[in-house]
Amino acid sequence: MRTAAQNAELALLIEVAGTPKPGNVDRERDLPGLRFEHFLAGAVGAQGGLRAAERGERVGAAFERAVEGMADQRGGNTQFGALLLSMPLVRTAGEGELTPEAAAGTVAATTVEDAVDFYRAFDHVDVRAGDPPEEMEPLDVRRGSDAAEAIRTRGLTLADLMERSADRDGIAREWTDGFEQTFEAADRIAALDGPLPARAAETFLWLLAHEPDTHVAKKHGESTARSVMVRAQEAREGGPDHVRAFADSLVESGINPGTTADVTAGALFVALERDGLEV
Repeated sequence: MRTAAQNAELALLIEVAGTPKPGNVDRERDLPGLRFEHFLAGAVGAQGGLRAAERGERVGAAFERAVEGMADQRGGNTQFGALLLSMPLVRTAGEGELTPEAAAGTVAATTVEDAVDFYRAFDHVDVRAGDPPEEMEPLDVRRGSDAAEAIRTRGLTLADLMERSADRDGIAREWTDGFEQTFEAADRIAALDGPLPARAAETFLWLLAHEPDTHVAKKHGESTARSVMVRAQEAREGGPDHVRAFADSLVESGINPGTTADVTAGALFVALERDGLEV
């Protein structure tokens, strides 16, 4: 029987193995400087932090440890968002039943030191972030551990930080609304038939067709994110050839729906852990 940490690692591996996964690395497509093997190494490297979360260590400390291990490969940031989404879920599963209510309780229990650890994670890897308003510069995530004093002075918990970002970041939104999309996508994965990587790829496209990807919105603008959402639904309706053409077009345009991939990974973990899906 797999542990929660092992299910989380397996979820990361299955997520990247799903194909086609428009705009993202999968087992049949690499991107410049970012290859399938980097994601495999990132998932394995994160295991120490996942185990720490399962045995009850603070969410922020476990996350920072997982990111440090994930970054021990040449591709850079492979699963930062997926680990941020999954960490409170793994911690919850390690303590008992994995439900939205229990996961929300884990989020609510985060502390200022968890927030400091979250910032420390940015010391290990480059993550896309826009320029904050002038009054928020002391809390710019790109400062990494240098922002610790500002976080402690303001008394911000990790839950507070996620709430501040929820209107523009899909992972933060999951933290603040009880992981609604994650559990809904997990239900879909559990209900589908066939190999789990194929279920993951189908669920990725379903998610992309239902809500604008916030990573795309940050990089390319809200209108592009909404256009990608519409095109994803058209591809789903058109069938496999349309999906493959859609995937090619996103890569050619440099559009990477990374948040959707992160939610898919979190949903896979929930489906494996809560529903006991067999592999």
